[in-house]
Amino acid sequence: MSLTFDFVSPEPAATDRVTLFADVILPLPLPKLYTYRVPYEMNDEVVIGGRVIVQFGAKKTLSCIVAAVHETPPAQYQAKYILEFIDDAPVVTQPQLKLFRWMADYYMCTLGEVINAALPSALKLSSESRIQLHPAFIAEGSPYPISEQEQQILTALSTEDGKSMTFTEVGELLGNSNFHKVIKSLMQKDIIFLFEHLADKYSPKVVKKVRLAHHFIEESALETLFGQLAGRPKQLDVLMRYLQRVPVYQNIHANHRGLEKSALTSSPHLSPSAVNTLIKNGVLEQFDVIVSRFPLDDEPEAKLHFTLSEAQTTARDEVLTQFSQRDIVLLHGVTGAGKTEIYIDLIRNALDGGGQVLYLLPEIALTAQIVTRLMRVFGTRLGVYHSKFSDNERVEVWNGVLSGRFQVVVGVRSAVFLPFDNLALIIVDEEHESSYKQYEPAPRYNAREVALMMANFQGAKTLLGSATPAVETYYQTRAGRWGLVQLTKRFGEAGLPEIELVDTRKQREAKKMHNHFTPELLSEIERKLGLKEQVILFQNRRGYSPFINCLDCGWIPKCKNCAVSLSYHKHSHELRCHYCGYNDRMPVECPACGSRALKTVGFGTEKIEDDLKIMLPAANVQRMDLDTTRAKNSYQQIIADFENQVTNVLVGTQMVTKGLDFANVSLVGIINADSIIHYPDFRAHERAFQMFVQVSGRAGRKGKKGKVIIQTADPTQVIFDKVIRNDYLEFYEYEIGQRREYGFPPFMRVIRLTVKHVDQLLAEQAAILLTQELVERLGREAVLGPEAPYIFRIRNFYLQEITVKIDREHTVLKQAKAEVLAAINVVKDQKEFKQARIVADVDPM
Repeated sequence: MSLTFDFVSPEPAATDRVTLFADVILPLPLPKLYTYRVPYEMNDEVVIGGRVIVQFGAKKTLSCIVAAVHETPPAQYQAKYILEFIDDAPVVTQPQLKLFRWMADYYMCTLGEVINAALPSALKLSSESRIQLHPAFIAEGSPYPISEQEQQILTALSTEDGKSMTFTEVGELLGNSNFHKVIKSLMQKDIIFLFEHLADKYSPKVVKKVRLAHHFIEESALETLFGQLAGRPKQLDVLMRYLQRVPVYQNIHANHRGLEKSALTSSPHLSPSAVNTLIKNGVLEQFDVIVSRFPLDDEPEAKLHFTLSEAQTTARDEVLTQFSQRDIVLLHGVTGAGKTEIYIDLIRNALDGGGQVLYLLPEIALTAQIVTRLMRVFGTRLGVYHSKFSDNERVEVWNGVLSGRFQVVVGVRSAVFLPFDNLALIIVDEEHESSYKQYEPAPRYNAREVALMMANFQGAKTLLGSATPAVETYYQTRAGRWGLVQLTKRFGEAGLPEIELVDTRKQREAKKMHNHFTPELLSEIERKLGLKEQVILFQNRRGYSPFINCLDCGWIPKCKNCAVSLSYHKHSHELRCHYCGYNDRMPVECPACGSRALKTVGFGTEKIEDDLKIMLPAANVQRMDLDTTRAKNSYQQIIADFENQVTNVLVGTQMVTKGLDFANVSLVGIINADSIIHYPDFRAHERAFQMFVQVSGRAGRKGKKGKVIIQTADPTQVIFDKVIRNDYLEFYEYEIGQRREYGFPPFMRVIRLTVKHVDQLLAEQAAILLTQELVERLGREAVLGPEAPYIFRIRNFYLQEITVKIDREHTVLKQAKAEVLAAINVVKDQKEFKQARIVADVDPM
């Protein structure tokens, strides 16, 4: 779809019609909605939740969502007319709009920012300035001299009637960056005019098909055709293949549906030119068909059936009993207890009742493994939604939910934005995971919390599942607000793995370390591989080495945009910043002193993989981290290779810790446990406990006795004892006591304010002023800071952080947020802080 507008407001057709106005959500960070007038002739077309095109500002054209329709004109400005209606039915439902308003309010952002995050890119219209010859321009009669560059543009625009060019195309034509001056000159001479071209970026997938022309379906006509083609064997082969694939006489409708053209043209035994000749001569008809981007099973219902174990059945029944009393239930089950089978059974119950189901997972890697199982149960009723899908694929899932085609959706955090309107059940698996939290850009939401509110709005039940629940979640069950169901044993014959701590400090002193492997871990890897069993190794840092340094002068390469060292990536032989993406070549010599004594320091997943390939040449080692999973289907391929035992050892970051289920894994190694524990954050110990237990749970899941080796320089730390005994309750009691004493969640709400400025002094001054305003409004005890974070500069912005603690009571929280916004506005109103950015993160993780 392409639309061109000259921004002329339509004249009303009749004065006695009702004048309607529409409040629209612009995809901009504006605090208020903007009101536009509905043209009289379009009164019947306007729909709440539909997309419209409007002019905003002098020249900008935007697509936006209609939030409300009324008869009250805006008091502060004259409403412009809506230019065009894109949809005749809502693409955003009423329940979605209600949820989006809540998100904007709770997470202290604007509705425009929520809409920007929610809508797939292909549902947004893209706009770019274009130029076209002015209709009144006549080249022979022009009173203005035309330069050589201006003539180049005129020639290009004159090649066809109505031709237009983008600014980018003009720049490429002229080959310089000063083309704006040339465009301005042509506009002043009334030779060209400027307009906005808008295009809908969603395009359906189209397949070219062919079918036998209808007049050849008669048997006599076909016999005649065979006779005519007797001297043309290539065309005859094509016709025969078509008739073999399409039973024309048994089913006339089969011919109407036709055959994909590629089935004929891609065959090595058939001639593509013969296919085209038959089309040209009218024997075959070519036509286009819009098809789904998702493969559909022949049967809408799958044939996979399974029986729950006695423990699973008991847990399922307990969940249903709890749902009769409470809307939210926590399923606390040890790793490998078989929670997924319980989820599937509950999903079936919800679908039988006619409702929709949302199944949330924290990582795309998990969807790759679990979707295969769910597809065999729910068939074509299942949709999948995550960021590795193309824009067009995401729109198809969006439309599939709207139309009712997808009754179950499996997705990561962005799936909470889908247009559900009849939810019966939401499942949040691995509910403790920080991956559910969105950090940049706004809205900085937590998908778990949004799911709970969405369920509340639609009267749905929510099941939270985890072997290591978030402290806040478990607190709610202990307080009696949420239900609790427990699974204390693994599924089948599997038992919990044996956990062994190995002291790396002692091994280094004894000079027994092999690179970064203790003798215990290395020999155990070799033993397991000898038994044809598989190994997972966890290292929570990607890349080859965290940094390099010069042994002679101590020089360490730093990112030019951030206050961090550059990590070395061996595969690409470059230094890279993991915060802003800046990269540089690996130096041959030290730029400070000229020495060639450059050494890598520390290790990441890439180095672990590299070392293992040298030490264990017979093993097939594969790595799963951000660098190896950038391609669309890379997750599926890596997991499939490991599942099919093509890979013996899987090295990964925290991606390998979350819910993956491999039958042949008998050993898990945690390479450097200390880097996870020692982190300046009140959640550090909680995250460490969760990560250790979760990654340990990948071992010994199908009857084989699993083993976990944790390498640490300090095996006496209290947290290891709790991990070894898998004692979540003891860990919770200690952690909740610390939170109560120091006033952290779940006893208080936390808002983290980050002040950003390119000037370090101005960032500090703005943060001090903001702190003073907050203390004045909320009291000294509610405000911590300001202070520079551990990494104090990112993407050329210097950072200062302020933490605000607020009572959990709803009315207090709402008033406190209003005071926080007022304090932020005071700072922004100061002339010297106009360029400062202040980011509010509610419930930071």
